[in-house]
Amino acid sequence: MRSKLEHYVANIGLAMVGRYQRWKLDKDTKSIEAVQNEILFQRLRKNADTEYGIKYKFSEIKTREDFVNIHPLTRISHYEDYIQRMMSGEDNILTSSPPIVFAVTSGTSGKSSVLPMIKDQRVSFFLHGVSVALHSMIKAYPGTKSLQKSLKLFYTPKWRQSPSGIPIGPNSSSPSNSKSMLSIYSTPIAGYEILSEPEALYVHLLFALKDRNIGIIEANFSSIVYNSFHALECHWQNLTDDIEKGRISASLKIDDKIRFELEKLLSPDQKRADEIRASFKDGRIGLVKRLWPNCNVVLGADTGTFALQGDMLRETFCKGVPLYSPLYAASEGLLGINIWPHERPSQYLLSPRSMFFEFIPVEKSDENQPETYFIDQVEKGQEYELVITTASGLLRYRFGDVVKVVDFYNQCPIIEFMYRQGQLLNVRGEKTSEVSFFKALSEGVAHWSGAKLVDYCCAESVLVEPEDPKNKESYVPFYHVFVELEVENPNFVLSKDQMDLVEESLCKQSYVYQSFRKKGSIRPMRIHIVSPGTFQKLREFTIATTSASSNQYKAPRVLKKKDAVEVVMKNVVKEDSN
Repeated sequence: MRSKLEHYVANIGLAMVGRYQRWKLDKDTKSIEAVQNEILFQRLRKNADTEYGIKYKFSEIKTREDFVNIHPLTRISHYEDYIQRMMSGEDNILTSSPPIVFAVTSGTSGKSSVLPMIKDQRVSFFLHGVSVALHSMIKAYPGTKSLQKSLKLFYTPKWRQSPSGIPIGPNSSSPSNSKSMLSIYSTPIAGYEILSEPEALYVHLLFALKDRNIGIIEANFSSIVYNSFHALECHWQNLTDDIEKGRISASLKIDDKIRFELEKLLSPDQKRADEIRASFKDGRIGLVKRLWPNCNVVLGADTGTFALQGDMLRETFCKGVPLYSPLYAASEGLLGINIWPHERPSQYLLSPRSMFFEFIPVEKSDENQPETYFIDQVEKGQEYELVITTASGLLRYRFGDVVKVVDFYNQCPIIEFMYRQGQLLNVRGEKTSEVSFFKALSEGVAHWSGAKLVDYCCAESVLVEPEDPKNKESYVPFYHVFVELEVENPNFVLSKDQMDLVEESLCKQSYVYQSFRKKGSIRPMRIHIVSPGTFQKLREFTIATTSASSNQYKAPRVLKKKDAVEVVMKNVVKEDSN
């Protein structure tokens, strides 16, 4: 009863805040220039007396034009010394407010970074992001306002501390920063004390399966949802046995105290076990709806690197249940909100009170200090590199996201996320983006009879040792493409004609790539089939060897490190016929 009461109070409170913030958002989008100026000058005034504010003469900045003239465009290297001093305990460096956490970026598209985050930024994320997205979700899917539990797939990260005692870790949603919300999830609070992911996932799935009334399935990314259901396919019989017998498998390495707390909440349930077994008889298509007939929606980012898993969820496990990508965010903070849950592909309204935005036309991204446009100056149909000024002291910051302005809501741009700049294939200056390559690969695979794409990544040939260094063409670069396939015939082998379909499609996508191919400056790509589970091994390797956590891992579509390429190469099972 206490859990239900907390859930009810949370629902009422969030709904009220969401309605107000949505009304405020609508109002803001009608005077976008004024709101953006307000946000910019609030931040400059607040930090004018910091060491950084004095150096860059914040007090002398009177217009947004002054701002761009006085302060340069920046990247993380500009701030590293300042942040190091903040981590050592120095005050009033970048911000007048002290940081509450140092956020570690995932490092998917390059080196991992550490960014300061002040309390205002976390509050803004909730008010301008979470509450508005919740309002949109309830409006689109009214069933979500019920008191059904949610299956929340996230894990407790391993935090460390700065010399001054401030936590260092991921800025993404985790049990550690969501304590007030844990009562609305199906996993008992004791389950979040499990630090090993396989055991934690098992417990997530066990308590979700126990409750046939799950209303929402939620994770930061659709890839987490897909991988979790793939694990469910592998372990459903053990999970069902545990539900039938009211226990947790003795094979799981769980602390005795945590196991005791969890098993107190279990009792033998033959009826539910029979329902689960019956649900699995029909395979993965529509499984979610059979296991949880009253599930209203699945939440998780489904754009960019997650588009493939988003589509796979819609076609398989989650068929018949809508998938909603509510927020566009990064370690730097909230960037946009999806207030149109039914639209595909997912589109985001830029959040005018979260960041001060600038835009670099994508064709000028190579320049060190290109001219930027303000939010009221961008054009529909154009692609831009986003530049942000955050609440936590990063000014005119280039973090690498490229977006396309697809429309306007009142005066505010609606964008689609396109790609991260660090995820470009670039062996001759052709700069093939993730979105272009994925489109070409998808078009090619669509004509591979008896095969379906499960996952993929690429690497530039310079990262792979040539098979024959004496070959006269070994110096000519090309793309290695690694694909995991679901095939009807276990002896499936790619033909040269099938691989050529991907080449032809990419040449249509990119005139520059086509030009280099015709000149012989880039050799034909090599497509390798890898064994099932390869990308799970890559995920485990990345989490083990970098600062990325389970909650923030983004599958790299372009591998940039030799050791990561070696993980994938070791799992190649069928070579192409080039």
